[in-house]
Amino acid sequence: MLKYFKEFFLMNTEDVKRYAVEVLRFWTDTKGLTAEEIGDGNINYVFRIRSEEDGRSLIVKQADSRIRTSGNPLDIGRNRIEAALLKFEGELAPGYVPVVYYYDEIMAATSMEDVSAFKNLRKELMAGRVYGHLAENLSSFVADTLLPTTDLVIDAVDKKKRVSFFTNPQLCRITEDLVLTEPYYDYKGRNILTPGNEDFVKKELYEDRPLHAEVGMLREAFMNHAQALLHGDLHTGSVFANETGIRVLDPEFGFYGPIGYDIGNVIANLFFALAYHTFAVTDAGTAGADVPSGVNAAPAGAAAAGETATAPGRDAAERLNDTIEAFCDLTAVKLRKKYDEIVSFPFYREPAFEDRYLEGILSDTYGYAGTEIIRRTVGDSKVAELNTVTDSAVKIPMERALIRLGKQLIMRRGEFRCGTEATEMFRNCITAN
Repeated sequence: MLKYFKEFFLMNTEDVKRYAVEVLRFWTDTKGLTAEEIGDGNINYVFRIRSEEDGRSLIVKQADSRIRTSGNPLDIGRNRIEAALLKFEGELAPGYVPVVYYYDEIMAATSMEDVSAFKNLRKELMAGRVYGHLAENLSSFVADTLLPTTDLVIDAVDKKKRVSFFTNPQLCRITEDLVLTEPYYDYKGRNILTPGNEDFVKKELYEDRPLHAEVGMLREAFMNHAQALLHGDLHTGSVFANETGIRVLDPEFGFYGPIGYDIGNVIANLFFALAYHTFAVTDAGTAGADVPSGVNAAPAGAAAAGETATAPGRDAAERLNDTIEAFCDLTAVKLRKKYDEIVSFPFYREPAFEDRYLEGILSDTYGYAGTEIIRRTVGDSKVAELNTVTDSAVKIPMERALIRLGKQLIMRRGEFRCGTEATEMFRNCITAN
């Protein structure tokens, strides 16, 4: 009979060791167990429990009932969505997500495989470790997990049940505000602008009414186009990587929405890494930036020079440029291949329908890439690639290039046909400074 864990409370490291024994029964007693809280987010606690005796480990991720920075309440049931989505993704793309062992509705806790052999991709890219497999693996993940969850493939009744289950109003509202509203209309006064960029942001974002109309179209589609089951927060901080592959984590923002939102988030965050190595890092080190430790070192166990990782600065920028182009192009190819493999309804098999459907996904992709770039640049939830740059002579032109790129991706989203066009646009935005 359980003495604890019969009603929700926030666990600490001692509680979670007992939880691993009494609820998960992963071990028979707490002797020799160590636990640490490794989360770096604002709405969850993430514990790694490890046995010094048998070397086994696991992760327990528990939802907080409040946003820690603001104190605003959150529905702890959102972890139910995350656990279910990880299981779906694991079925569709085996080996790309951690294995889920158990979801505890009372404790709002998901227990899963420890993937600590893989490292946070955002930090890896900032350190100049650009793995040669990234475009291949990231494109396979999005193609394999998105199209199979659409009405084109699954039964309509089943699809509607899934839409109902994966309704995620609180976290979707965060996206609707922070990504698709406030960067252009700072009605809550939460945007954080770099001193010296205020007038630029006012002109380029707050006062650009044609831009507002296009963002409005993307916002409306995000809120109403229940196209596929999305990860919902697919940035480089949610991807872990090493020389052998990737693992995708943290789909707690998951819901049914436009496919291009997930793909666009990947592209946007790869552009942040590219901008970081273009503006803030040189071959000799840094220019006004605090680079993560190990930036000048190749990763342990790396393959032959240049195969999986590179030095920081120019070399890393070149590899990131190639990775963005390859990811964009491979994703388009794999989406079409997946479509031809799994879509069977006669109307949807018509070439004209298929072309328009896939073109719509790509248009959304570049548009949402633009909204992600802009929101991380001017909003209150920034990325490390910007936060670590301290020299305004570097940061101001870096941010302006990113804002210009974001706008071009939004305004011209239907024109992009390949990754080279996007990277060329970035270079044009740099010279515009």
